[in-house]
Amino acid sequence: MSKQNSKELLNPGLEQASSESYKFSWFDWLCLWYPPGWLILVNRHWQRYHKDPDGWNWLEYGLFLIPGGFYLALLLRWLRLGCRSPRTKAEEFNPHYQQAFAQEVLAPIVKYYFSGELQQIENLPQTGPMIVAMNHAGMCFPWDFLVLSYLLNKARGWVVQPLAGLSLFDHPWIVWWLPPGWSQVLGAVRAELTDFEAAIQKRTILLYAPEGLRGPRKGWRRRYQLEKFDLSFMQLSQRYQVPILPVVCVGNENLHPWSLNFKKLQRLLKLPFLPLSPLMLLFILFPSMGIWANHSRLRYFIQPLTEPDLSEGLEAGSTNQGRSVAYRKAQELREKMQSQIEDLPKR
Repeated sequence: MSKQNSKELLNPGLEQASSESYKFSWFDWLCLWYPPGWLILVNRHWQRYHKDPDGWNWLEYGLFLIPGGFYLALLLRWLRLGCRSPRTKAEEFNPHYQQAFAQEVLAPIVKYYFSGELQQIENLPQTGPMIVAMNHAGMCFPWDFLVLSYLLNKARGWVVQPLAGLSLFDHPWIVWWLPPGWSQVLGAVRAELTDFEAAIQKRTILLYAPEGLRGPRKGWRRRYQLEKFDLSFMQLSQRYQVPILPVVCVGNENLHPWSLNFKKLQRLLKLPFLPLSPLMLLFILFPSMGIWANHSRLRYFIQPLTEPDLSEGLEAGSTNQGRSVAYRKAQELREKMQSQIEDLPKR
């Protein structure tokens, strides 16, 4: 990418730390293949395009890479900030930075680590708006969502915004791990009905997990079993006449294999899930691996587009009868996707 293109990539609302785009260096390749380094990749890319005085520095990055070093890095950063947490600030979605992150960081991750690919692409529409409904699994950072967003953008040039759990925005651990406003700038929409509806009204292409947090939380034993679907996406689809594009992902169950959700401690720590698996021993030694996921082949099988019922219109979901219709349609979609999961090869 040229200097001129790099400057055009960032709008005036972003601070640019360098006049050139981010280049994937030998150190980034090391971080990609050495799991404790994934957190470095995300933060280094952000710091290339944003002023981040409260962010991690090079000494602290180096400590990420040694057993137990993250705890010392956390202490050093806390002391450097005057014994306070990093400042948070309200941010807005910036599709230019989303595109930069996709091209400069996600591209090598998708190609060389997750081997992401779209299947049955003949079912992929040319344009939106739509709700892309996908089975979500893995009990880890939502890489299955990020990879699908990247692949849809590459295939159709779509700007895709995922509906994300609230913990990705304001949980204390996220505040220390990721840059301030990172999720919002990349386009994540808070998983609250008002925000969801506002995004639908803007005629956005939204990436949505109908199972909600029940999907990744179900663990390894039920990895191929879809949980109950929420009704909100079906109600909003009918109300605003937005079609639903079902996508079945195979491979996301292996992002954190052999895991079980430790419910009591999860609730105590106010986490969306807390996986217990043999890999947790590594997480204790290397907490920066919190955004890492196991090497897996992510395949996305595009299903035929589901058009909303024109006879129901804007009042869908506002009455008991409307809720019943939405529940029936959600169940039908769940059964179709479950059947697809059972029929697809898992390797």
